[in-house]
Amino acid sequence: MKAKQSLGSRLAEAVSGGVLRVFLVVGLFWLVPTIGLLLSSLRAPEDIAASGWWKVFTEPSQITFDSYAKLLENEDITGSLLNTVWITVPATLLVVIIGSLAGYAFAWMEFPGRDWWFLGVVGLLVVPVQVALIPIAELFGNIGIFGSVIGVVLFHVGFGLPFAVFLLRNFFAEIPRELLEAARLDGAGELRLFFRVVMPLGAPAIAALGIFQFLWVWNDLLVALIFSDSGSQPITVALQTQVRQFGNNIDVLAPGAFISMVVPLAVFFAFQRQFVSGVMAGAVK
Repeated sequence: MKAKQSLGSRLAEAVSGGVLRVFLVVGLFWLVPTIGLLLSSLRAPEDIAASGWWKVFTEPSQITFDSYAKLLENEDITGSLLNTVWITVPATLLVVIIGSLAGYAFAWMEFPGRDWWFLGVVGLLVVPVQVALIPIAELFGNIGIFGSVIGVVLFHVGFGLPFAVFLLRNFFAEIPRELLEAARLDGAGELRLFFRVVMPLGAPAIAALGIFQFLWVWNDLLVALIFSDSGSQPITVALQTQVRQFGNNIDVLAPGAFISMVVPLAVFFAFQRQFVSGVMAGAVK
């Protein structure tokens, strides 16, 4: 026989259920701007000027892909999309690879000053990006990479590594020592141990780090606005330039903004299982 719940327990369950429903409704409202941007990108400029995007539900004949065709003819937008890929992919891969190797070294390798070096890495986490913009811009100008894709990539790698090393070092440190010792007794060297044992066990954390880094670099505007020029600017800067120069160029801005937004969303949903596993792994341990 089920025990009778007290009045307080019933009220707590009712309130918690109501809060959950409220958050679900808020989540649906959060999607409204995304839906509005998608529908705006599928409408002609004259329809956008005449009425709101919700008019599509009563007049579905307004839907057209002409704006996306014009987008593909705009060399500034298409070139910036390619630049975004050239910036985001290397910046993400370099942070994941270097951060994984450094995290393993700080967790399981003995070398002079290891703890002090790690404290220095942790200290870099509190350095604001804005503080380093001018000094690094001068440095990149002196070595000839200011305004290039390489300069933007190196800046993102430099500021992404402290968090990557901190995250992966703490995750790798939770691997049982007995497992690593057994692999060493079988003759595994450090590199083989890293790639055969540590990397598979740390895959969830590495995937979570990769998603964080990808989203940060893809959506960045400040760094790209300062360190890129007209030939290396990513999509965020290109769209900002279009708004400044052609404020009524909505037939290009709407589809460009939607593509810029949907790519990181697709990456997140494609790897959401690994992302959740990486986030939850630290909580379980």
